Amino acid sequence: MTVRLARLAGRLLRPVLLPVQFALLLFTFRLGRLRAARARGDRGAISIELALAIIALVFVAGAVAAALYLLKDKVVDKVKQDPNLPGGVGAAGGAGGATR
Repeated sequence: MTVRLARLAGRLLRPVLLPVQFALLLFTFRLGRLRAARARGDRGAISIELALAIIALVFVAGAVAAALYLLKDKVVDKVKQDPNLPGGVGAAGGAGGATR
């Protein structure tokens, strides 16, 4: 059962995390340009690349936070709909509802 759940979670999270993967690629690209600017000794390019890398990193953090928030909402809705889970509609006193 846990293998099936892990596969299902992977299939559900991959499309949600595509923007995060894109932002990580953008971040690694910016770090590569930063290393090249550092090798040339171009201080102006170094500061610009650092700023852009930080912007990309903030975007990644925001995308992860948004994905987790959306996932939390979906899980809370599922728990509220399932009568067998604590806190669900028709749950027997929060005892798990498995008393039938």
